[in-house]
Amino acid sequence: MSVLLLFNFGLARADDDLPKRLSFDRFQGMLKRSPFAVASAVALPAAAPDFAKDLYVANAARTPEADLVTVMSSDDKNVKEYLSTKTPNEHGYSIANIEWSNQPGATKVTISKDGKFATLTFNQALISTPLGNVPAQPQPQPLVQPGAPGVNLPKPIRPPLPPQTPHVRGVIQRNPLPVTPQPPGPEED
Repeated sequence: MSVLLLFNFGLARADDDLPKRLSFDRFQGMLKRSPFAVASAVALPAAAPDFAKDLYVANAARTPEADLVTVMSSDDKNVKEYLSTKTPNEHGYSIANIEWSNQPGATKVTISKDGKFATLTFNQALISTPLGNVPAQPQPQPLVQPGAPGVNLPKPIRPPLPPQTPHVRGVIQRNPLPVTPQPPGPEED
């Protein structure tokens, strides 16, 4: 009987030595915030692009019927919107307000599209550049006496020289033949 009692005690003791199974819930924190994962930014919802981000006023005019404005894009040269104060154009752009100015390029135009408003001005970079196809007005030159001290007159402009053909060197032989001297010929008196 004592052997049976020792055997039962040994079984009870053996059951206590085995570790209990742990639940998988203890790894949830590591799964959510893994120390080995690459940190990534939280994706923000995509914002709607600003409809007037690259637009500028190219032309503004007053007519008896309506005010007219031409709006262009600085990024896409194919974008050209013609706006009127009467009605919106076919792309939904309309003029909300025009602040006229007597100074060139200072007029401001407020446009709207889909309930959003933007105030546009002229492209100052284009206004400040001179027109390439308009001839420049000659500057009046002061009357100067030739030969006066300290007067440097500009040099006259010469017409361009005709193009010259380039000098081409003849063929050089790799192993030239030796030149034999010629006997002197009869001398003339």
